[in-house]
Amino acid sequence: MAVDSEPQALFRDLSFCIVTGKTLSEDESKRLTALLVDNGATYVPLSLDSSTVPLREITHIISTTTDFPAYEGACDAFIPVVKPEWVDVSVSRRRLAQVRPYNPDPRLFFSGVVITCADIPEGDKDAIMGGVVAMGGQYAIGVTKLVTHIVALTEENDMCRQATRKGIKAKVVLPHWFDDCLKLGKKIDEKPYSLPGPEIGRLTLADPIGIPPNPDLKGAVSAYPPDAPPISIESRSPFRQEFKVFECRKIMLSADLGLGSRLRGTVEDLIASGGGSVTGSIHKADIFVCQYREGGDYTTAARAGKEVGNLTWLYYLITNNTWTSPMRRLLHYPIARGGLPGFGKFKITLSNYGGDARLYLENLVVAAGGQYTKNMKQDNTHLITARSYSEKCAAAQEWGIHMVNHLWLEESYAKWQIQSLTNPRYTHFPHRTNLGEVAGQTQIDRKALEKIFYTVDQDMTSDDDGGNPLNEVEMRQVLAAPPDPFNTPTHKGRKAQKKSGPLKTPTSNRLTGHNENEPPSTTSSRGAKERAVARLHDLAPDIALYEKEKKRVGGVVRGGRRSADTGLGGGKKRSPDRGEQDGPDIDNPRQSKKAKSSRPPVTVRLLLTGYKRWVNSPKMEDEERKRLRDLGILCTLNPLDCTHLAAPSLVRTQKFVSAMAVAPVVVSTHWVDACLDKGRLLPPEDFLLEDTERETLLGFRLSDALKRAEKNNRRLLAGETIYCTPNVHETYKIIIEANGGCCLMFRGSSRGGAGPGTSKTNGETNADDESDWGDNDDMLLVSSETSEEKNLWTAFERMAASKHCEGRVLRTEWLLHVVMKQELQWEEAERFLLSH
Repeated sequence: MAVDSEPQALFRDLSFCIVTGKTLSEDESKRLTALLVDNGATYVPLSLDSSTVPLREITHIISTTTDFPAYEGACDAFIPVVKPEWVDVSVSRRRLAQVRPYNPDPRLFFSGVVITCADIPEGDKDAIMGGVVAMGGQYAIGVTKLVTHIVALTEENDMCRQATRKGIKAKVVLPHWFDDCLKLGKKIDEKPYSLPGPEIGRLTLADPIGIPPNPDLKGAVSAYPPDAPPISIESRSPFRQEFKVFECRKIMLSADLGLGSRLRGTVEDLIASGGGSVTGSIHKADIFVCQYREGGDYTTAARAGKEVGNLTWLYYLITNNTWTSPMRRLLHYPIARGGLPGFGKFKITLSNYGGDARLYLENLVVAAGGQYTKNMKQDNTHLITARSYSEKCAAAQEWGIHMVNHLWLEESYAKWQIQSLTNPRYTHFPHRTNLGEVAGQTQIDRKALEKIFYTVDQDMTSDDDGGNPLNEVEMRQVLAAPPDPFNTPTHKGRKAQKKSGPLKTPTSNRLTGHNENEPPSTTSSRGAKERAVARLHDLAPDIALYEKEKKRVGGVVRGGRRSADTGLGGGKKRSPDRGEQDGPDIDNPRQSKKAKSSRPPVTVRLLLTGYKRWVNSPKMEDEERKRLRDLGILCTLNPLDCTHLAAPSLVRTQKFVSAMAVAPVVVSTHWVDACLDKGRLLPPEDFLLEDTERETLLGFRLSDALKRAEKNNRRLLAGETIYCTPNVHETYKIIIEANGGCCLMFRGSSRGGAGPGTSKTNGETNADDESDWGDNDDMLLVSSETSEEKNLWTAFERMAASKHCEGRVLRTEWLLHVVMKQELQWEEAERFLLSH
């Protein structure tokens, strides 16, 4: 007699995590967990720390948002992220529902929308159904309890009457709503399109529309934070939710934030109270907070897939105690100095936006590099408006000024490319909708960042493996796996492949398994890069073996012995001087690596300045740089990376002055000449730079300055915010930041300027350091003496006065004197003051 088998559990093959937050409570999470487990699923606890998410154990993530740290890794591993409704629908149907309609990705703006159509033409039905499904929604044939929207021209039809009779609370909307949503690429409010009595049918364009609220913009309207954190440790109520947004995370605060010692201490205390810690190493940090998209630390953090945001974003996390990606909101990500190329010629004004949306767009124009004007004149180039009706709109049409909605500005900034004004999305204005309701929904384009800002700076590359950033060659090896040496189209190659045994090309293992039909991982994902970097050293032996096989006569497949053929005879042995061994052990493939050349390890990182030998001789320079490397001397272009500095005399070039911060061994360029002439590494101590004449002229001894630099440890200007005028900013910014200070450009406006409160004694209070300036909070401006820059002095002093400070304008000579001497004495600054 046959025995009936027990029905299998619905979620028997599912293991899941649940991401809780403001939109998914702990109680709802417990309900979902019980429902899933009762139906055979396996619960895997999810930590908010993305580095500890057990992606290998998870098949599904339940979340109402994509705004959590593990999202990118989940996408890379093809792990679906679904809304809680997916669980309920699957249980009610007793079969797994499709994943796409329940995807919380904001780009699928019709996700969660289930429509059915009533009295509209068949052609319109097909068009609406296709658009809704493409944007993450669903289509139902009849009226069910899952339907959220009924598309109809009137309520006088059987479908609407049936919905009323069944008590189904579906919204009845005109088809115009879907049309406007699809044209904008955003889901707008249904109210103007809702039956009965839709606004678009009874009100005109001239009738006023209220300014809609926009909660998405709260805490994200500016790239520049307030002068103090929005909340303090003392003000946190014991009844509030546990403060743990930084749990298990290490955060690095960049020098370009311009934080004074007191404010920095407050921020560090808040981070610690949130479960995190502050680090000074970019390689140890999980989060990097900076103001600008530049510098070696930014590039290293971005390429390694670390979270990179600005101080406004950090304050947002502290205020809301909820994780959000810095790329979720445009002004939470560091800005680019100088703005979007080509955007500086635009003069932009706004119309019909109000509240946070208006302030957000004003700041976004400035962050993009454009000029914002409150009033519109004929020299304006663009009008960004939320509606097509206002006095400004009428004037723009009369004067020939481009009139667009905010999507043009947002997407130009997000993609870092000025978008075409002919795109109909940017010139579409629904009659009864204020587009301010969808402002702030555009996210930073990650691919654009990788293409434009994630480049490797030559100055920041390293020649060793001591935890420094990967150099460009290493990074290319990581991001581009070598071709399959056994995948050749020839018949002979396939035959040889069958005989080759288990040897395989080094390929990255997918987190979801080893299915050979899976598509390769993309290099644009942060998760892929993190795993590739982690496996770099594991792949190195296989890559070296492949490169060695490829160079043999006949190619990889027909090129003689492989490491697995150790028992085969025949063929000549490689000579010992070729660096290969006979019969390598197949259990230890590292033995088959070809020995590297006899080039010695790097013992000297040399920075050259004022060196005349290679002027107009690039070929000689290349050859002699290689010869120096063979002696253990690596020539670097990064002043902060050097161990030795060579110069003909005590010069004040940018390289020399910047390198003083790291206290290098300063030698004469004669040492470089002697090493090249002798063909060996000579003791640098025999060639120390001596220039008593220049020392007397500059008023310090080089040996004493280097001792002070070693003691300062790159903190000579720590805690100081120094403004520079545009003509000197580019040169002196590097020098200031090399010594731990923050350099800001002053253009004649106080927007975004750092406030007072910076310490004058490197963050320490010293009762003996009394001076005329010691009791004041002074703001410093380093300027040249050109007539153009003199016009900025009054504006700077006025800005300082508005912040209850005294503005001091100093010659560039003061900064050179301080950094070369490696000693900050404020009483000496009096003689470098500039006056009108």
